[in-house]
Amino acid sequence: MRKFLALSAAFALASVLTSCSPEQGPSNQSEIMGDDTFLELIDDARNAVRDGELARAGNLYDEAREIDPENSGLWVDIARLRFRGGEHLTAIEAADYALELNPEYSPALLLRAQLVRDANGMEESLPWFEAAVTADPRNPDALAAYAATLGDLGRYKNMLVVVRELASFAPNYPEVHYFQAVLAARGGDPVLASTLLNRSGMNDRGVPAALMLDAIVDLQQGNFDTAAETLERLALRQPANMRVGELFARALWLGGRDREIVDRFADQAERPGASPYLVMLVGRSLERMGQRGRAIPYIMRAREAREMDQIILNRSGQNIGSLPDPTAELRNLVGNQNWSGARRSADELIGQFPQSGDVHALAGDTHLASGNAKRALEYYEVAARVRRSWPLTRKVIEAYRAYDDDLAADVLLTRHIAGDPQNISALFLLAERSAQDEDWLRVQVLLDTAIVLGAGNDLEVLELRAQAARGLEQEDEAVRFEALRSELAPADFVQG
Repeated sequence: MRKFLALSAAFALASVLTSCSPEQGPSNQSEIMGDDTFLELIDDARNAVRDGELARAGNLYDEAREIDPENSGLWVDIARLRFRGGEHLTAIEAADYALELNPEYSPALLLRAQLVRDANGMEESLPWFEAAVTADPRNPDALAAYAATLGDLGRYKNMLVVVRELASFAPNYPEVHYFQAVLAARGGDPVLASTLLNRSGMNDRGVPAALMLDAIVDLQQGNFDTAAETLERLALRQPANMRVGELFARALWLGGRDREIVDRFADQAERPGASPYLVMLVGRSLERMGQRGRAIPYIMRAREAREMDQIILNRSGQNIGSLPDPTAELRNLVGNQNWSGARRSADELIGQFPQSGDVHALAGDTHLASGNAKRALEYYEVAARVRRSWPLTRKVIEAYRAYDDDLAADVLLTRHIAGDPQNISALFLLAERSAQDEDWLRVQVLLDTAIVLGAGNDLEVLELRAQAARGLEQEDEAVRFEALRSELAPADFVQG
C-alpha cells in the first residue's frame, strides 16, 4: 500500500514547469518600435489586457494598426489578445503575419514556438525556441520558455545550461530562481528548492506552477498538512485540474486524514471517468478506517479503470455548477442520451464561435459520444490546430479506432509520445497496443520508462510488465513484478 502511494519526484515535477501557452504574454513585455503616439496606444492596450478589458484593448490595437499596420510587434500583441479572447484561429493568422513581416523578430519566433508546442508537441517546438534565442540571445522570455520546454521533455542538463545563461544577464528574472528550485527539488534537495522558490517571489504572487512546486517541496520534507493547505487553495482556483486534485488527496493521505479524503472525494470517485488514482485513494482510506466492505468496490474500480475508458464532456473534479453554461448544457444532453439535441447545440456553438478551438473540441466530443466518429474527427482536426493536449489526443485516437483506422491511431499515439516522452498514460497505452502484437521488447522499454517516471505502483503496469518479461523468457523478472503486484492487491482482500 505504501508503495502504491510513492509517486516519484520526477513524475510530480513533470507537471509544474511554467506554461508556454500563447495566450499568456511575456512577463517582460517586448520592445516595439514606433513613434510616441503609436507606443502610447500599445502601452494603453497592454494595460487594458492586464485589467481584463479585452474589448478596449482591441480598439486601442486597431488605432495603433491604422498608424503602423506592418509592425511585427503589434501583430504579436494582437495574436496574444485574440488567444486570450478565444479567437484561436484568427490568432494563429495574426502570429503568422507577424513572422511574415519580420522573420528574425524574436518575440514573433517565440510566439510561433509556443503555437507549435501546443499543436505539435514539445519536440517539434524546440527549433523554434532555439531560433527565438538565436535572434535575440538576451530575450529573457524566450530563454525561460525554452528552459521550461527542455525541462518538460526531461532534458534537465540542457535546461540547466539555458537557466545559467538566463541568470548571467537577467539574475532577477523570476523564472531564474523558480527553475533552479525545480532542479533542486528534482535533485532531492527540498531545503534549497524552498529557498530558491521563496527568492523567486512567484509563490507569493500566487503563480499556480509555483504553488504546485511549493506543495511538492513540502511533501518532500514531510510537511503534509502545509502541502494540503496549499493544494486546497490551488484546487479551488483550478477545479478542473486533475493533477492538483490527485496531489491534494495524496497530501491528505500522507497526513493520515482518511476521513477527510472520503468526505471530500468519495462522491467524485464514484463518477464515470474519475481518476483511477483518486478512486484507489478513497478505497485505501476506507480500508485504513476499517470499512473494508465499502473499500472493495473502489479498489476494484481503480484496478479496472484506464484513461481510455473515458466519458466525453466529463471533466473529473468539476461540479456541473462550475462548468460554463454551454458545456454544462451539452453534458446534460449527452448524459441523458439526447443525441439530436446535443449535436444541434454543439453545431449552434460552432456558428457562434467559429474561431474557437475549444468550441470545436467540444463539438467533437458531442459527435464522438453520439457515435459519429467521422464528424468528431473533423471538429478535432480544427481544435488540434490550436492545442493538441493529451486529453484531446486520446479522444482523437478513440475516434480513429471507432472509425476503424487503427493505423492513424497508432501513428498519432507514437507521435504524441515523441513530443511528450514523460506522459505515463501515453506510454502505457502504446505498451498495451504493442502487447497485442507481442512486441514484448517494446513493451518492456515503454513500461520501464513509465515506472521510472512514477508508475511503479500501477497494478496494470506491473501486470503487463510481468507479461512482457515472460514473453522475453525472463522468468525471474516476471516473478518479481508479479510479487510487487500481489503486495499492492492481496488476493484475499480482493476476493473478500
